[in-house]
Amino acid sequence: YSTDFEVHRNWLAITHNLPLSQWYYEATSEWTLDYPPFFAWFECALSHVAKYFDPKMLVIENLNYTSRATVFFQRFSVICTDTLFIYAVRECCRCVNGKRAAKDILEKPTFILAILLLWNFGLLIVDHIHFQYNGFLFGLMLLSVARLCQRRYLEGALLFAVLLHFKHIYVYVAPAYGIYLLRSYCFTANNADGSLKWRSFSLLHVTLLGLIVCLVSALSLGPFIVLGQLPQVVSRLFPFKRGLCHAYWAPNFWALYNAVDKALTILGLKFNLLDPTKIPKASMTGGLVQEFQHTVLPSVTPLATLICTFISILPSVFCLWFKPQGPRGFIQCLVLCALSSFMFGWHVHEKAILLAILPLSLLSVQRAKDAGIYLILTTTGHFSLFPLLFTSPELPIKILLMLLFTVYSFSSLKSLFRRERPLLNWPEMLYLIQLVPLEIFCEIIFPLTPWKRHYPFVPLLLTSVYCALGVAYAWLKLYLSVLTERIPARQKAE
Repeated sequence: YSTDFEVHRNWLAITHNLPLSQWYYEATSEWTLDYPPFFAWFECALSHVAKYFDPKMLVIENLNYTSRATVFFQRFSVICTDTLFIYAVRECCRCVNGKRAAKDILEKPTFILAILLLWNFGLLIVDHIHFQYNGFLFGLMLLSVARLCQRRYLEGALLFAVLLHFKHIYVYVAPAYGIYLLRSYCFTANNADGSLKWRSFSLLHVTLLGLIVCLVSALSLGPFIVLGQLPQVVSRLFPFKRGLCHAYWAPNFWALYNAVDKALTILGLKFNLLDPTKIPKASMTGGLVQEFQHTVLPSVTPLATLICTFISILPSVFCLWFKPQGPRGFIQCLVLCALSSFMFGWHVHEKAILLAILPLSLLSVQRAKDAGIYLILTTTGHFSLFPLLFTSPELPIKILLMLLFTVYSFSSLKSLFRRERPLLNWPEMLYLIQLVPLEIFCEIIFPLTPWKRHYPFVPLLLTSVYCALGVAYAWLKLYLSVLTERIPARQKAE
């Protein structure tokens, strides 16, 4: 079973047995509570149902406890909470322009979008095979996006504020929400050229947004502030000592950075340019969650990743402010913020790629250019999740599910935009096709070689580095599209 079963079992036990004042101090298990308070309360609520399935799962000292009843409850709770995701998808489909001509319902943008979201391969394996509670969290995010697209700004702001206190990783896309709400809600009118009418600024609207943020934050963090435990909560939410990269390298800039450092180290040793006694053994390729030092390139600090992330997000935020394009511009900025933080963030999990893939689905059914970027990002991003399912019985399952989703994505979007230019050019197709021999080597050939004993991290390194190239390319291509795009006069006036 995935370690996440034990993570959430332990959180059930902590929130069920201990008083609030001990939730963020309990450390019997290595899997300490490191999610915001709303998620802790969510676990607490689940624990009162879990006791009817197997009370032993709620004993804190029962480390690594599993039973059929425990696993069934955890799986079933994920399915039940996914109802929010289903509702959010329905609301998002209502926001998509469905006027594009189609022979039947299977070719309608709304139908295609529903399939791309509801049967998303990455979310399916992460939640329902690997096991996590991402479905209802993404449901909150998509529902907030839908409400903003429907100009129900206060509802969208409330949903996103609640989401931040369920899982703080969504703070990476907060700039998109903040700028869009300020631009579209707090300023109530534009000039004919699209610039702001500064006299239209509404102090009331700003006050309402501020109240929402303050009330939600007070409800979530207030008890811990009263107890004087806010620093402890923050230290759990942002554990910078876990190192630059997760045990499974996310396919981002730092995976490429690590690979270059490793290659330079090998060359340095070969040509006697480095002292072997001063090089740490398997530092960043040991598959462990820990701090490490680079050998040749400068070591990266949390502050450096924060600066890189901030700089990479800035252009998208400026475009949202100075080149307003309504809801589509907001979603573009949201995706770019998610991708920028994925590319340069500290200790990024490979699963965080879904934070960009799911909202990009909304754009993919509206323009051929965005559909092409979506196909590149989803194919490489989903392939990078393969190491999460590492057992032999899971191999055919993940390959079959990946093939089904990928074939549908390509065929449906190609059919939707059949009257326009090809979605991908031949170098892009060639890059994606090379994922097939890469998977054959990593899963079939490499385990049969003697290298497996001495270099067990090689398949993961190859997967992360190769997929990082595709994710970086999709990020740059989307950025270039947004920066060079001209705004129709009608959208300027809106």
